[in-house]
Amino acid sequence: MKEDFLKYQAQTTPHPLGLEISHAKGSYIYDSNGQAHLDFVAGVSACSLGHCHPKIVAAIKEQSEKYLHVMVYGEYAQKPAVDYCKLLTEQLPEHLDCVYLVNSGTEGIEGGLKLARRATGRSEIISANNAYHGNTMGSLSVMGYEERKRAFRPLVPDVGFIRFNNLEDLEKITEKTAGVILETIQGGAGFILPTGDYLKKVRARCDEVGALLILDEIQPGFGRTGKLFAFEHFNCTPDILVIGKGMAGGLPVGAFIASHSIMATLQEHPKLGHITTFGGNPVISAASLATLKEILATDLINETLHKEKQFRTLLKNPLIKEIRGKGLMLALIFENPEIANQLVLKAAKNHLILFWLLFEPRAVRISPPLTISEKEIEQGCYKILEILDELNSGVN
Repeated sequence: MKEDFLKYQAQTTPHPLGLEISHAKGSYIYDSNGQAHLDFVAGVSACSLGHCHPKIVAAIKEQSEKYLHVMVYGEYAQKPAVDYCKLLTEQLPEHLDCVYLVNSGTEGIEGGLKLARRATGRSEIISANNAYHGNTMGSLSVMGYEERKRAFRPLVPDVGFIRFNNLEDLEKITEKTAGVILETIQGGAGFILPTGDYLKKVRARCDEVGALLILDEIQPGFGRTGKLFAFEHFNCTPDILVIGKGMAGGLPVGAFIASHSIMATLQEHPKLGHITTFGGNPVISAASLATLKEILATDLINETLHKEKQFRTLLKNPLIKEIRGKGLMLALIFENPEIANQLVLKAAKNHLILFWLLFEPRAVRISPPLTISEKEIEQGCYKILEILDELNSGVN
């Protein structure tokens, strides 16, 4: 299978990890030899409730026997999507009351950018240095990392950049600005949290000049940081909220959310301002609904903060210079990229799944399912410490 994988499927790097998958359940992925691999990555924060959660699987099966795709988004009333949007908006600030369901996080970003321009009549978008919002052309244009987007220029024009957590740069947000797009917690940059009242001051500046604030919660959303959405930690609510990843238990999905009045600007001049064939797919909506119900009905969100403390308590080693992030969105920071690289590769050989971050080569991500047990955390951390002890002895 690996040979055919390399021969017929497009690759993103010259050397993919290439683990041959048989099945997955809970906190484990099983290879074609039946070996269990403890998953500390959760499909890059996508599998919030672990692999093949029985309530999600049941919802998928039930809906798949009723109907699959029946009509392009927004024309027919389909119960899974309607029920999901209703339950989701009930958890959000009052003005975030209208959901546009799409197929991925990056499409949610595209929709959010279009919406900001359409609603304000302005064109300028302000993003942050080292931002990552996806890889389609609009999302790529607001990526704050030139090395990764240089090869694809020219990109969408009229995009400017500010330094995350830098208050002086807020003056760059002006009456020409349609929208300011920020990750609530910067992901690819190394799980950087906003400091002090930074997000509140961005919010205030947007209000002052009439710009819309777009918060990208694609990765930190759905309980990963100890709140349903990370912006709840920072007393700052966006005009447009973009979500994805952990939303459907591992199925491809995304959404952008705003007020009815803002979202209505996509309905006319022109009509069909944003359209998608498969957005709001009933099977994926059923999975999204089951995921959200389970997160809300359990104590998983509160447990996330306790599990963060367990990781921080256990993962003490001279090679770990810092642990960044919040909840179960954590990054181990090392002195140099080689230590990070060796940890990921050696962990894979020891049946523990870790992964890298996009823009911070010294970092190793830890973003397991929210359902991971304390015993599983302990087992995985001990493997990490064993590997780091080996590397430390080699370094010294």
